[in-house]
Amino acid sequence: MKPIIAITIGDFNGIGPEVALKAAAQAGIRKLCTPLLVGPLNVLDHVRSDLKLKIRLEKSSLPLVKSAIIPVIDTGDGIWADVQYGKVTKSAGKNAGIAIERAVDLCVKVRAAAMVTAPVSKEALNLAGYNFPGQTEMIALLSRSQRVAMMLVSNSMRVGLVTIHVGIKAVTEHLSKEKVVEKIHIVNDSLKKDFRIKKPRIAVLALNPHAGEKGLMGTEDDELVLPAVQEAKSSGIDVQGPFPADAFFGKQSHKGFDAVVAMYHDQGLIPLKMSSFGKGVNFSAGLNIIRTSPDHGTAYDIAGKGKAKVSSMIEAIKLALAVSAHRQRHD
Repeated sequence: MKPIIAITIGDFNGIGPEVALKAAAQAGIRKLCTPLLVGPLNVLDHVRSDLKLKIRLEKSSLPLVKSAIIPVIDTGDGIWADVQYGKVTKSAGKNAGIAIERAVDLCVKVRAAAMVTAPVSKEALNLAGYNFPGQTEMIALLSRSQRVAMMLVSNSMRVGLVTIHVGIKAVTEHLSKEKVVEKIHIVNDSLKKDFRIKKPRIAVLALNPHAGEKGLMGTEDDELVLPAVQEAKSSGIDVQGPFPADAFFGKQSHKGFDAVVAMYHDQGLIPLKMSSFGKGVNFSAGLNIIRTSPDHGTAYDIAGKGKAKVSSMIEAIKLALAVSAHRQRHD
């Protein structure tokens, strides 16, 4: 039996259904796994028709018995879901949230090996009553995972984040020595368990320019980040830092480490996306289940035009499969 990968279609007003269908339709992906789409069947069938994809979709329940079709866990119950390409709507948020709930349930019950989430609109999710900063936090709660760290993965680097979807003004409010230590541990454990790296080397970035310049540009690096690195190191983790982020990436220093821990979203993700946009993958390290997603958003500007690139979604599926295989060996 090939592993089942549950793929949510995300915000149907964006490119989520398109990239999910394009990936599931690829013969190479279907050789590796059984892609199980999670979303309104009528929306998927409409998009399939628009894209002229020569595939069959069929409402399905587990266990799967047919290999000639792409199965769909229908979250729409046959009701048209009011697609409005390029717009933020409560309906799209509700459907995206329900799909996430169903996919998490499949993974928790071990009916799917992993889940891959197409991009959502956080605004739409909130309109529908899902009051989470993003999918990562929602999936952590639903899967009863006590610890999670957002990690972006590409061919050239892995970047874990201490704070995720937090405005830059509020970053320092969400930082503490304990939180930095926790994220270092989550990343270290994930590198061993999910990526089969026996002795991971981790770099930690400074929060402030020049690592604070001895307090002239902020005291957080001396008071929070450095003590966190020292504590993690004393526990046996091979970790170094804090490194000023600009020089660290400018000198390509990331090549000497298995992962980088950044203090906030753009600090770590700008260099990764500059080097690997369209092929990066968002991986939720530390979850009880396996979850990946593409490194892009809903792309409302090209929704419904058939122009979305599928490369990141394919990489997300492949990483989910790799992590699943690694965890089985680890166990």
